[in-house]
Amino acid sequence: MNIILLGPPGAGKGTQAKRLEERHGIVQLSTGDMLRAAVAAGTALGREAKAIMDRGDLVPDAVIIGMIEDRIGAPDCSRGFILDGFPRTVAQAEALDAMLDHRSLQLDAVIELAVDESALIERISGRYTCAKCGAGYHDRFRQPRTAGVCDQCGSTEFVRRADDKAETVHTRFEAYRRQTAPILPYYRNRGLLRSVDGMAEMDVVSAAIDRELSLVTVGGNRH
Repeated sequence: MNIILLGPPGAGKGTQAKRLEERHGIVQLSTGDMLRAAVAAGTALGREAKAIMDRGDLVPDAVIIGMIEDRIGAPDCSRGFILDGFPRTVAQAEALDAMLDHRSLQLDAVIELAVDESALIERISGRYTCAKCGAGYHDRFRQPRTAGVCDQCGSTEFVRRADDKAETVHTRFEAYRRQTAPILPYYRNRGLLRSVDGMAEMDVVSAAIDRELSLVTVGGNRH
C-alpha cells in the first residue's frame, strides 16, 4: 500500500507515519528526516537545505524530487511506502505521479490531518528534544518527570529546532496555505483524499487513519 500523509507543519505526520510503518510493514519516507540527516552530515545539500529551512521556506523541488525518486526505488519500498512531507506543491504531486507511473506503481490513499492553526502553533513552538538521545518534550504538554532531566537517558542538555520558533512557524503555515493546500483538491478530484481530525489524541488519530485505509482496501479504491 502506498500512502501520502498531508497536513501543515506539526500536524503529526511523522508520528502517524511511524505508527503506520509498525502496523503495516511499509516504509516511512520522511523528506524532513532525510534533509536533517544531510544537515547533520554537513553535506553541500545539507548546508543549502539548512539555510532554507531556518528561514521557514520550502526546499526547492529539484532537491526533494531527486532524493525521493532514488529512495522509492530501494528494495525496502517493495511492499509499499508512506510519504511524509512530500509532495508539498501541485508541481511535486504531478512529478510524483509521473515517477510512480514510470515504475508501474500507484497511490492507494492520501490522508489529510486536519488541524486548528492557532492551537497547532502553540504545539509546535513549545517543542524541544534531548540533545543526547532525541527524546521529545513540550513546554506545556509533555515535560520531563524530573525538571531539566531527560526521562530516557538522564541528560540535562536540551535543544529546540530553529524552525520551531513561533515567528518561523507562522511563515511555514503561510507557505503551506499558499503552496501545499492546493494539493488537497488535486487529490480529492482523483478520489484519493481522506480527512481525519489531526487535533485528536494520537491513538484516536491512528485509529481513524486505519478506518479510512480499511475502507480503501475493502472498496478497492486505487488509482
